[in-house]
Parts: sequence; structure tokens; C-alpha cells
Amino acid sequence: MAQKHFVLDTNVLIENPKCITALRNGVENQVYIPYTVLTELDGLKKDPRIGHIVSQAVRAILQDEHVHIFPPDFALTLTDDVMDDRILKEILHMGHEDAALITNDRILKIKAGCYGIPCEEYRDSDPFRSESQRYTGFVDEQDDPVHNCFKWENGTPVFHGPNGPKEIGYTNEIWGVKPRSVYQNLAFELMLCEGIDLVSIQSEAGYGKTFLSLAAALYLMLERKDNPYRKIYLVKPVVEIGAKMGYLPGDIEEKMLPYIKYVQDLLIKLHDIRPANRVFADVTNDSFKFNPKKFEIQPVAFLRGMNIENAVVIVDEMQNLSRGETRALLTRMGEGVKCICLGDTRQVDNPYLNESNNGLNWTVRKLKGYKNYAHMVLKGDRSRGPITDIVLKSKL
Repeated sequence: MAQKHFVLDTNVLIENPKCITALRNGVENQVYIPYTVLTELDGLKKDPRIGHIVSQAVRAILQDEHVHIFPPDFALTLTDDVMDDRILKEILHMGHEDAALITNDRILKIKAGCYGIPCEEYRDSDPFRSESQRYTGFVDEQDDPVHNCFKWENGTPVFHGPNGPKEIGYTNEIWGVKPRSVYQNLAFELMLCEGIDLVSIQSEAGYGKTFLSLAAALYLMLERKDNPYRKIYLVKPVVEIGAKMGYLPGDIEEKMLPYIKYVQDLLIKLHDIRPANRVFADVTNDSFKFNPKKFEIQPVAFLRGMNIENAVVIVDEMQNLSRGETRALLTRMGEGVKCICLGDTRQVDNPYLNESNNGLNWTVRKLKGYKNYAHMVLKGDRSRGPITDIVLKSKL
């Protein structure tokens, strides 16, 4: 097989720092990195969202002595405002004649074509299209069931859970919350099932996944007898638009409040339905600050090195986590943990991810079929209100 020559874009290194080893394929192929890519990595190393991933990428470059870095002499003469344009010019000036640019940036692919530079996606960064949408949690009647899936049988959903098939002909009422649709009821079934440790829920905004998960968490921690859960963690990636979190005043909870105000509102709503005094530091105070012994908010970056035990963990907006961040997060989960992962792969705000290449989709792709994992797509006719209803129905 002929030797191949690959030039790596910044987004590929960030998405999977191990891409160098994979593309080199032993010693078979040559890998090149433009000097401009190093400049971009240097600018991203202090970003709280991806700084630890940048460190991994830099380490991967340092550990492979056969990686070719384009010399800086030409790159330092470039004055283009757009870094992608500098990368393309470096490839034209310094690259091997058969070099192919590896990137998942679609605009950069178009620009590479204008320059006549061969371009390829990094395939390991692109799982088949949005598995978290395609696998709804249901299987067809003629198909063999997978662990913790549902089947429609004679108009009734049958849950193929840890204890065998079970018809769901009843309605769960959790913390005073009654499901508005059969799918919300089945979501409760997964969240409360004792044999399932990890649940992921995919849905558009408005179908109640966060509200349901908070109700389930309160029930598991405060009401269910003989439960191991002593605390609720809300984990959220901070994809910032505007002022950086570090410049906001206060402790972690106060810094995070602009990003999770809706969660506080939902908990207050649940508290109004049924008192959850232990979750708040002082229910007589209108600020409703959380009791850190019972409810804690954590940015994803703060979980490194933690070992979470005996807790309900809600991971919100998981579609904004990379594959590496998702693995780092889920490997923090110790004994006695129920983890509920929420997201919508059609609403990715992280500029380095896309609809198929994100933490929620990777979770479904890799974990589907495991005995203690379940996934479902939340849908239905009724959502948070009549305006949301018509928006979802119209596909606006």
C-alpha cells in the first residue's frame, strides 16, 4: 500500500487527540501539522471548555517524534485575518505534493477545493448520522429486543427491562408530576428502574426532559426508601456567548446561575408542587440558594479527579460535550450512582462539534445494548405550552 500524507486541521486534533496515531497507522503514513495550527492551539489552551483537550493534543504531538511541523518562517509572513486561509497557504507552500488536508470544517473543505488541495473528513470523528435520534428506544415487533428497550404490542408499550418483559399499562406520578404523554411516562420508567444506572434522553426543547429528570431525582433522593442516593449533581457544559464565566462575581453556583436559571425555576416549581426543603439552604429566603450537601451544580471542567458516589447525576445539554469529555465525565461515576443524560443533537452550540459528532450521540452509539444502560427519544403532542406546541408541530 502506498504511503499517504496527511495534514491535520485544528478541529481534528481537538476532537480526537489520538488521531495522529490512527492516521500514521504505525509507520506507514506521514502526518504534518501547519505552524498556524500550533498558534491556534496556543490560543485555546486557557479556554475552560477545552483547555484539557488541547493539552492532550499537544502531548500527542510531543510524543510522536515523526510528526512533521511546517517550519515557522513562511507562516510568520502571513497576515490573513482568517486562520484557515493561512493553513491553506502553508499547505500549498510547504506541503507534500500528495498531501490531503484532514478536517471536519465544511467551509474549510470548500476553500481547500478552491485551492486544489485534496481534503478528507476524519472518519473516526463522524459516527453514523445521529444515532441518538434514529434509535428511539423502541424496536419493531419483528426485531429482537435490546436491553432496556420498548416494543409496541397490541397498542401497549412493553418494557424489556432487567426483570424481563413488562407491560406499561399504568401511569407513574413522581413528586406530584403526572406525565403528559406516554413517552414522558416511559421516560420516568427508565429513570426509576433499579437495574439501570445510566439513562440518556434525546428530545427537542419543550418536551420536559429536564423537568422530568429533576422530579425523578427528588423522588430518588428524598422519597424512595432504602435508596443509596444522598445528593443530586447537575452537570452542565458551559458554552459561552459573551462574557466569560471567570469574570462573573461569586462562587460556582453564582457564576453558573445565568446558565442554569431555568433549572432553579423548575426546582422552585417542583417545590411548590411538593416541598423539597432539604434541597435549598433556606426556603424562607427568596433567593432559593441550594443546599450544597443535597444539590450541587458543577461545570464539566470541575469534575476532573472527582469520584462521585451515592448520587443522582443529571448531565444537561450533553450534545455540547466532545467524545473525550463524555468519557472523562462518565468515568467519574462510582458506586450507587444514577446518571441521567439529557440533550438534543440538533441543537449543538459547541463550535467544534456537530449533529453527529457529540457526546450524546457517541454515548448512544457505544453503549446501546448494555444491561445497565437505556436510551429513548422523548416526543408527544403536548409540551411546555401552546406556543411551543405549534412551533414543534410546524417544524419551524
